[in-house]
Amino acid sequence: KFRKSESFLSSSLRNKKFSWLTQQAPSFFLRCMHYLFIMYSARSIHTLSLVSKSIGLRSRFFNLVRPLSVSPNAKPASGTQDEQIFGDVKEYYGKVLSTSKDLKTSACTTSGAPSNIIQAALRKVPNEVKEKYYGCGSPLPTGLDGLSILDLGSGSGRDCYVSAQLVGKDGNVVGIDMTDEQLSVARKHADDYCQNILGYPKTNMRFEKGYIEYIRDAGVEDGSIDMVISNCVVNLSPDKEKVIQGVYDALDFGGEFYFSDVYCDRRLSDEIRSNKVLWGECISGALYVEDFKRICAKVGFTDVRKLDMAPIEVTDPELKDIVGEAKFYSITYRCFKLRDLETLCEDYGQIAYYKGTLPGHRHYYQLDDGHKFETGKPMLVCGNTASMVGESWLAPHFEVVGDRSTHYGLFDACYDQGTSSKGAQAEESVLGGFLAESSGSCC
Repeated sequence: KFRKSESFLSSSLRNKKFSWLTQQAPSFFLRCMHYLFIMYSARSIHTLSLVSKSIGLRSRFFNLVRPLSVSPNAKPASGTQDEQIFGDVKEYYGKVLSTSKDLKTSACTTSGAPSNIIQAALRKVPNEVKEKYYGCGSPLPTGLDGLSILDLGSGSGRDCYVSAQLVGKDGNVVGIDMTDEQLSVARKHADDYCQNILGYPKTNMRFEKGYIEYIRDAGVEDGSIDMVISNCVVNLSPDKEKVIQGVYDALDFGGEFYFSDVYCDRRLSDEIRSNKVLWGECISGALYVEDFKRICAKVGFTDVRKLDMAPIEVTDPELKDIVGEAKFYSITYRCFKLRDLETLCEDYGQIAYYKGTLPGHRHYYQLDDGHKFETGKPMLVCGNTASMVGESWLAPHFEVVGDRSTHYGLFDACYDQGTSSKGAQAEESVLGGFLAESSGSCC
């Protein structure tokens, strides 16, 4: 039976009749084999390697075997709490808010000024797109030429429009959003912007209607993205783990989740979480920052790096009374998808040099809040940092000397990046390895 079906597999793969074959496969085993053949034909060798390794882990292997034909408009089941949250968010951003001036907190407004390169790019973006922008940070690095970018909860498309400039005519940008009103604005100017303002031969960005919990269903293949960005959107999702898992799956190895979002210093009460306005204002859905790190570690983002952080102010008196003493922050995080990241910073005697070649960063490059690379200056780094600058999309801009053949123990400079005060550093010297172990990353 298998040999006979194998000919159908080969034929279907050549003719790309995947859906027909999925329906006709006579057994669970053949559907498993069908999935592996498609992964081999459609994706890169490293993806096949990842799947092959998963065969040894029963639960991971079965998770891979899912129907191949999915609805392009996949959404939560009718009548669920998730559906209610999606409906409330759609209404708030589609109908209640006219412009960013209608916001009641500072959560969905950019906390700091973007770089000069980003500001110059923003001047080319249509005004209507900028007026309906609701973001809390500037998750837009430079040096993205030729990369594939995915923007989760792209809204009016502002960050996609900027990214379309940064990736150039050979790169591509995809935005996913669930709100028709926002998608309408984003799509309206896309062709004119790319072809007339930027002068590209064809439009290099597109906007898909979908839910950020179902990235694959929006037409984004696993392992096809170099960078995922998101600006104050993940907090709006009722299932953040599903979002972050989807991001990890969509990224190619060496890719990065570079995003800004709203976080809290504690887990929020049911009263706060059930408030519709606070949901729309990105407050009710704010994750306790330590829970966010736990989710990242679970899905595969082993070493989460914080780039910057700014406090968020709740200005409305009634809402301020509801949130009480809870403190909220806009934080930009960097999560790299790499094969060899470790839970602690380990010392292999490696040195990294920044070449000064990233646009807008001629003199130095800030990898995170604990790593500032001065151009041309050798910097002793842990194994994780060496991988981030040497095996990711950043690799052309760095030189890493040394490998992991010799281990020297924990990296001496390891400390908790969440506490940078002198008092914390003094405490670090007393607690020693405990702080390094509790932080999970951070040189």
